[in-house]
Amino acid sequence: MTTSPSSHQPLAERLRPRQLSEVIGQQHILGPGKPLRLAFESGRPHSCIFWGPPGVGKTTIARLMAQAFDAQFIAISAVLGGVKDIRDAVVQAESARDGLMGQRTIVFVDEVHRFNKSQQDAFLPHVESGLFTFVGATTENPSFEVNSALLSRATVYVLQPLSGDELKQIVAKAQSLQALPAIENEALERLIAYADGDARRLLNTLETLAITAAQAQVQSITDAWLLQVLGQQMRRYDKGGEQFYDTISALHKSVRGSDPDAALYWLVRMLDGGADPRYMARRIIRMAWEDIGLADPRAMQIANEAAQTYERLGSPEGELALAQAVIYLAVAPKSNAGYMAYNKARAFVKQDGTRPVPMHLRNAPTRLMKELDYGKGYRYAHDEEDGFAAGESYLPEDMEPPGFYAPVPRGLEIKIGQKLEELRARNAAATDPGRQ
Repeated sequence: MTTSPSSHQPLAERLRPRQLSEVIGQQHILGPGKPLRLAFESGRPHSCIFWGPPGVGKTTIARLMAQAFDAQFIAISAVLGGVKDIRDAVVQAESARDGLMGQRTIVFVDEVHRFNKSQQDAFLPHVESGLFTFVGATTENPSFEVNSALLSRATVYVLQPLSGDELKQIVAKAQSLQALPAIENEALERLIAYADGDARRLLNTLETLAITAAQAQVQSITDAWLLQVLGQQMRRYDKGGEQFYDTISALHKSVRGSDPDAALYWLVRMLDGGADPRYMARRIIRMAWEDIGLADPRAMQIANEAAQTYERLGSPEGELALAQAVIYLAVAPKSNAGYMAYNKARAFVKQDGTRPVPMHLRNAPTRLMKELDYGKGYRYAHDEEDGFAAGESYLPEDMEPPGFYAPVPRGLEIKIGQKLEELRARNAAATDPGRQ
């Protein structure tokens, strides 16, 4: 049995769908013939996990599942709950099952990724026995955050952020309840952009606007009034969770892909949303070393100087230095040769034995060491022609040249590569005079 929304309820509750046909968004799983719609129509609930960003309907769909299957609905918050809540849910599920109606139970766990392994494991025997249907909701990738045993017993449904048109449907629905005044188109577009696919954020903002407009006797919400009321709240970026790492990944890959416009876009997206500029500065320095390296050593200097500039100027002035560093990195010649060489050397040393340092490369600060031939035969490169001791070996004995570093034919590394080829030829000629 559904009840009509009361004007005293929060706007989000008044607009909460009472049946599946009222759900806005997620039609890729709820539309006719789609997986979750078929599950609803089958009359047979199954354990599942809803994975998606905040405000896309995870809790709403779980409640509608309980309603569709005439099941008892038990909600547990993994942020506030624990094993006791799980035990209580088991008792309630057993009572519902053994009662006159033989009612099913759906146990909904919000933010399930916050439960540790033992807490998640506590659900397994009851899911397997069919005592209740488990429904989890998470904003984090369940592959990393949910135990494999529980994950294998649940279908994962990926929920998407709501589109602009879908968010506008929510606004129209609120206006149909006379819950807020008219909104000018420019203000509406700003609200939709601010909501960023999050229906809960949109509804909370609309409620704030409705209360403020009523107090100020505003008949129509304009863009200027909207900015005056909300100000800095209009930032959209979520500084935590998977979205954060997805966005920094997009920035890094845009720099690597030599697209300055895309790189600048992702940087500004993060700064606009409140990402720590010092963190951004550190990531920019990392990009310079990993993806440009010796192809353009100025990139490292500019990245470091941008970080220092931000420390002196702070926000927002210092952010310009970070932006210009990102542009420079994006247009600079690319090389991961140094990065790859370092990784190859680490992998080699990890699996290789501890080779002794050759005698001619050892330090000989004492008389005894000299008597033991430490440093004997070492050739001082500065005394050799062109400052290079042709034919000298600097690797452990019996170790083949590993070839860790392979310069790319871009930027300064073109000249570095040519120099190394020349030195290798001189080494070969010195060790095999017949090759001169």
